[in-house]
Amino acid sequence: MTLQAVYPTKKALKESIGKSLKYRETSMFGPEYKSTGKFAVADSSPARKWFATVEMVDDKIVKVT
Repeated sequence: MTLQAVYPTKKALKESIGKSLKYRETSMFGPEYKSTGKFAVADSSPARKWFATVEMVDDKIVKVT
């Protein structure tokens, strides 16, 4: 499963390192967001123009790949 990241571009997501993640849950089976951990995200457009892996520590973005 993949969270929807509410950013226009992957670059904008990378510029948010150190901040909280803006996202929408997409799973019917429970929350995917983790305050500390790694997970996949995709842009919120229906076309899914970009994907990224986000690493979080204490609700802050520390790495985007």
